[in-house]
Amino acid sequence: MNRPQPNEYPAWALTYIEKVNSDIIELLERQADEFPDFLSTLNARADYAYAAGKWTLKEMAGHIIDTERILVYRLTCFSRLEQTALPGFEEDDYVANAHFSDRDLSSFAEEFRLLRKANLYLFKSLNDHDLKRSGTASERQISVRALLYVIAGHLMHHTQIINERYL
Repeated sequence: MNRPQPNEYPAWALTYIEKVNSDIIELLERQADEFPDFLSTLNARADYAYAAGKWTLKEMAGHIIDTERILVYRLTCFSRLEQTALPGFEEDDYVANAHFSDRDLSSFAEEFRLLRKANLYLFKSLNDHDLKRSGTASERQISVRALLYVIAGHLMHHTQIINERYL
C-alpha cells in the first residue's frame, strides 16, 4: 500500500504518519501483540505519571484504546461513503471520565490485543477504492488510507513517550 499523500490528511496527522516506515498492515499486525506485551512489563508503574497533571500509564493505555476506537469508527464511516461530518473529541475529557484508574493494567493489554485483532479484519478487507475514500472529522478531511497510518503512528508516538518519560 502506498503512503498517504499530503492532500489526504490534515497537518496534525503528519506527526503520526511520518513515524510509519514499513508495510502498514504488517506493522498493525505486529502492534497487536507487541504493545500488549510491552504493557505487561509496566505493571509496577501502572499508576505513575511523570509530572503533575500528566496521565498515568493506565490513563495512557486507556487513551490509546479510546483513540483506536474513534479512528476506526471514522475509517469505517468513510470507507462506506458516509457523507456526514464526524465530530472531534477532547482526549483529556475522555480520560477524565473513563475511570481508568479502577482497572488493572493487564486488562488494558488484553483489551488492546482483542480490539486490534478485530480491527485487522476490517483493515485487510479494504480495497484500493476504499482506501482512497475520505471524509470529514474534526472539521478536517482525511482519507481511509491516512487513518490506517495515523492509527499505527499514534500507538508508536505514545510508546515513544512511555519509553522516554515513564521508564
